Amino acid sequence: MSQADRPTVRARFNALADSLTTALGSLPALVASVLLVVVWALTGPIFNFSDTWQLFINTTTTVVTFWMVFVIQNSANRQAKATQLKLDEIIRSLDSARNEFVSLDHATEDVLEAREKEFHKLGEGSAT
Repeated sequence: MSQADRPTVRARFNALADSLTTALGSLPALVASVLLVVVWALTGPIFNFSDTWQLFINTTTTVVTFWMVFVIQNSANRQAKATQLKLDEIIRSLDSARNEFVSLDHATEDVLEAREKEFHKLGEGSAT
């Protein structure tokens, strides 16, 4: 495999993030997490509900949550970007669409509010 054919670190991370997001957002992952907490709780009497016993679950959940924030955010950012590009393509392909909406995601809050009011008024007009 040549250097050009190898996936980049970013591509590998993206693939891993997608896999983790899918796997950890599944019903089996939820069941596994509940079982882990149940097993942890049941071992409380064995460890006399010690500080170390409590620290184990606190540290584990904190670290996993910290990592998952990055994984989920990566997947969400890429999905949002892909959706935005698809919408941009639709806007560009329609003759009646206003192309200034393509760059609306970079607009100021004032511009966004003005567009929102414009569409709200259009919606009110069609309801009557």
